[in-house]
Amino acid sequence: MAGPCSAQLQGEAAAFTAALRTLVNNPQFSDVTFVVGQEQQKVFAHRCVLACRCQAFQGMLSQGLVGSEDTPGSIPPQGPFILGNVQPEVFLAVIEFLYTNSVTLNSHIALEVLTSSVEYGLQDLCKLCIKFIKDTMSVEQVCEALQAAVTYGQVDLQQHCLAFIEGCTAAVVRTQGFHELSDVVLARVLRSDHLAVDELDLVQAVREWAHVSSAVLERPVPEVAALPVQELRLPLLAPNELATLESHNQRDLLIPVESIAAAWRAHALRKGSGVPSHLCRPRRGTRPRDHHRHLDPHTK
Repeated sequence: MAGPCSAQLQGEAAAFTAALRTLVNNPQFSDVTFVVGQEQQKVFAHRCVLACRCQAFQGMLSQGLVGSEDTPGSIPPQGPFILGNVQPEVFLAVIEFLYTNSVTLNSHIALEVLTSSVEYGLQDLCKLCIKFIKDTMSVEQVCEALQAAVTYGQVDLQQHCLAFIEGCTAAVVRTQGFHELSDVVLARVLRSDHLAVDELDLVQAVREWAHVSSAVLERPVPEVAALPVQELRLPLLAPNELATLESHNQRDLLIPVESIAAAWRAHALRKGSGVPSHLCRPRRGTRPRDHHRHLDPHTK
């Protein structure tokens, strides 16, 4: 005689998700409250949902029980929990994901939701944010996205952002986001052979970035720019361009004298000897100059 059969059957997921969505920020039956952002907006939630979906919230919501003299199984305090460093719209997006496994994003909050997803350890939400950011990438936002990708170790997003920058470099270097890059991230961008901009324009863009960074960080221009300027390919500039650069450099000392001297030496010797080979390699957007043929180590 055959034994009893068993099976796990699943109902319609959409109806289940829709029902849970009605609980998002719904004070009815909620047992925990958050006060979010400078606006001090109240957000209502359900402790059991947050705790079973996110270990970070589980730890946060369990703190009320530590050292408590209440009987086992008693409900921890309802809060409110103060979250002053996150926008309400961003926090609500996280809450929406925890309840429905989906999220509503727009270009204004996507990067901040990505930040929150990393902080709360929500890998699936992180993936959704990255997909949205990649799908909606723009000239104005690509540098901010790259900075976030480097900060949070998102290699795939880093590569996507760099490829985007390489495709429209001349426009990107004029954006506010470019001027807000860290020195480490800017140096990483400048290592690319595929930037679609001439070296002279790139030097000017780095100079503008350095002056903005100097004002924000209250540090001298040469100090804030020490890392990125090592990636500028000065030997690619023609002698008259190099002379003008040297004159401008006397005002802010952006570029070390040794780097300019090495570029002059490359011109005098009619070869890139003594200069790192990658600094003599034209980028995709480099305008041809007559002396470039002398910089190629393979040219006889």
